[in-house]
Amino acid sequence: MSTGRLLRTEALSWMSDVDNVTGGQSQGLVLQPVWDYLLQNHHDFLRSPLFPVVLSVTTYFFLVGLYTVLDLLAPSWPCINRYRLHPDKPVAWPNIWTTLSVTIYNHLFYIFPAAVAQWLWRPPTPLPREAPTLWSFFLGILGCMVVFDFQYYLWHLLHHRVPWLYRTFHAVHHQYNQPFSLVTQYLSGWELFSVGFWATIDPILLQCHCLTTWGFMVFNVYVSTEDHCGYDFPWALHNLVPFGLWGGAPKHDAHHQRPGTNFAPFFSHWDWLGGTHIVPTPSSQTSTGEPDEMKGRKD
Repeated sequence: MSTGRLLRTEALSWMSDVDNVTGGQSQGLVLQPVWDYLLQNHHDFLRSPLFPVVLSVTTYFFLVGLYTVLDLLAPSWPCINRYRLHPDKPVAWPNIWTTLSVTIYNHLFYIFPAAVAQWLWRPPTPLPREAPTLWSFFLGILGCMVVFDFQYYLWHLLHHRVPWLYRTFHAVHHQYNQPFSLVTQYLSGWELFSVGFWATIDPILLQCHCLTTWGFMVFNVYVSTEDHCGYDFPWALHNLVPFGLWGGAPKHDAHHQRPGTNFAPFFSHWDWLGGTHIVPTPSSQTSTGEPDEMKGRKD
């Protein structure tokens, strides 16, 4: 009887080990064909230190281009305008040109030199033969999000609480109290450098696979643009993530209305814990904000 029990236990253990191995293999097989294709067809480009910069910049301009087209169509297309947070205040061409000019300036005088420096001094990216499992891919992106969210919450809070930091570095971003997509990188060089540094260093600290790193970079750009887009689409992340855990465009729009609230870029838990969380309401969208932080703001 004891021998039969022992054999049954060993059999169950062996089946469990097989399930774990095949489960891990099946997760790896999901991304492995994609990774093999990239290695075979774009190996040299992927190894270049310039690739992450090209990926982020391309993603950003694609998204802001898409949202800008929506902004221009919205006044005459009710099916689009109904989702705008401020449907009675269309995005004007002068504001588009102003924010676009600052964005291009930042890319020419900050991002381009940083990319050249990376190309000259940083070694090529090592590309492993194996792709990450699906589990490690999403877990790595989530981990980078959590770390980045904490870093930027502290940075953002500090630059609102210290008047000199606000006036010197962060005030330019708050010249628009009703953000649209091009306001995403309407920033000082210091703020752009800080955000880019964390987005680059966090996957290294967490030892992420390079495919996971690039996935996080694309997702980070997407969320930043969505936060500033000025739309409340049903498929937006804040409408998909339950329990109000996600920030999203309405909460960040409220931050531009009331700059002492909603500092976190992704989640809501730090604002809850810090007492800086507010739920967007019609009254918050018409608030005059904090006078010392909102001088010179634009609609």
